[in-house]
Amino acid sequence: MAASLNPEYPPHLGPAEFDNLIINLKDWSISNGLAVRPSTSLVSKDSDPSGVLAVTAPVTLFPSQFPRNCYEEALAIQKAYNQLYALISQDEEWLTTIVEEIIDVDDFIAKLWNVHLAVKREGYVQNISLGLFRSDYLVHVNPLNPSSSPQIKQVEFNTIASSFGGLSSQVSLLHKYLLSSGAYPESISIDPSDLPENSTIRSLTSGLAAAFHQYGPSKTNPPSPKCIIFIVQDPERNVFDQRLLEYHLESSDRIRTFRVPFAEVLSRTRLPPTQSNPNRPLIYTPPHSPSTAYEVSVIYFRAGYAPTDYPNETFWAARIHLERSAAMKCPTVLTHLAGSKKVQQVLATPSSPHLSRFLNHNHNHNPNLENQIRSTFAAIYPLDNTPAGKHAKSIATDPEKCKNYVLKPQREGGGNNIYRSAIPAFLKTLGEEENWKGHILMEIIEPPSVRNSIFREGVVSSGEVIGELGVYGVCLWRNRGKGRDRDRDEAEEKNKGIIENWEAGYLLRTKGRESEEGGVAAGFGSVDSVYLI
Repeated sequence: MAASLNPEYPPHLGPAEFDNLIINLKDWSISNGLAVRPSTSLVSKDSDPSGVLAVTAPVTLFPSQFPRNCYEEALAIQKAYNQLYALISQDEEWLTTIVEEIIDVDDFIAKLWNVHLAVKREGYVQNISLGLFRSDYLVHVNPLNPSSSPQIKQVEFNTIASSFGGLSSQVSLLHKYLLSSGAYPESISIDPSDLPENSTIRSLTSGLAAAFHQYGPSKTNPPSPKCIIFIVQDPERNVFDQRLLEYHLESSDRIRTFRVPFAEVLSRTRLPPTQSNPNRPLIYTPPHSPSTAYEVSVIYFRAGYAPTDYPNETFWAARIHLERSAAMKCPTVLTHLAGSKKVQQVLATPSSPHLSRFLNHNHNHNPNLENQIRSTFAAIYPLDNTPAGKHAKSIATDPEKCKNYVLKPQREGGGNNIYRSAIPAFLKTLGEEENWKGHILMEIIEPPSVRNSIFREGVVSSGEVIGELGVYGVCLWRNRGKGRDRDRDEAEEKNKGIIENWEAGYLLRTKGRESEEGGVAAGFGSVDSVYLI
């Protein structure tokens, strides 16, 4: 039986208990890759010019209490969310209407759309897409009825560079180790069955491997050895999270992987002339082994999700170069665009018909599934001249009403949102109201607090915390109507083009109650695991 909420959890630690716990936590973390490169505020570049140092990733000392019903609901609905966003990314006509609403005020979205248009003019050569998704939730308790059952409310849906799959697996193992090894005090009473297994590394790499094999035989003559490339930022503090996936692909799937800094895409990869090979295989030549050329079967983007990843036009040329190729993209530029906040808003705005439109595809409507998904939506509004948008503007400009809302741009990563009373002043900096429509207004979810301690860069902070649950999903699909294999039509049509679809584990990011943002890499949160209650 699951434990009940314990207001005395986690237990108080005496000095000797605290020292023993921290020693075990630090040593296990570094021994098992639960690590990051140190920030420059901790270790200056002069002190570590070669970038060889690593420190324990920001982690909680204990697993955090989390409602079992919310956890189970979030995992159970992930496959439906995977399918929903796969369908959205295939519907170019619908995405066009969404993008056209904001491209004149959002240069980043406009340039991503131009990548798609450039490749479309020439013609896409790869019609299979891979999504390694993550749907993020906060627990919500109705403030008008505090005794009501907690519910999950979606914060956002991530379609590109959904990070921390590696570290989330490891922090679950860390907390289980601390419990089983006696590093926790004797007063703690956690049933090990309330600490669920978290198989994100295995599940996410299985998705990459499925795409690798779906790519089929080499498209070069003579055939080339195949590989997966990770497109990465350089430098990358969160390198070990990514490495855990790479090492698993090598050890368990025998798939060769390479890390390619986004800045080096054009110098390290090439496409044969179309006249000699219209299939457009992407060829990667490792700088350490220039005599060996690999054919890239899958491109996994861990960079390219934010405007700062494109400091000049060379990076946009690199994105087009990759999108033109036969390699499967994780994600394609259309799937990247499907993860914009505008799409989330259009689906979640009260009385919106768009969710039903996608779930009713091919007249295979499941009203229970639609209700499940809709129940996870918080109220989200546009800032345009529609009735919903005008209502949102009246809230966003009101010094009192805005205190229950957050303003979000079309961006991934932490540190981009504007909260509560800061909203009216920020909108003034955007100038004319026409410029506001690049943002969405979302009702703030008010999660209940629990207590925990966070270890970050050698310092422990204790107090009230809130946890954001992210559920990973793997989806591999064929874009219907483009180069279909007739032998697969009937089976795939029943599954709406879906080849593979599964829930792929979870991430719990925990932050201090006083922090508005929750991004670990952005310096706001910590990785955690769930203690189901």
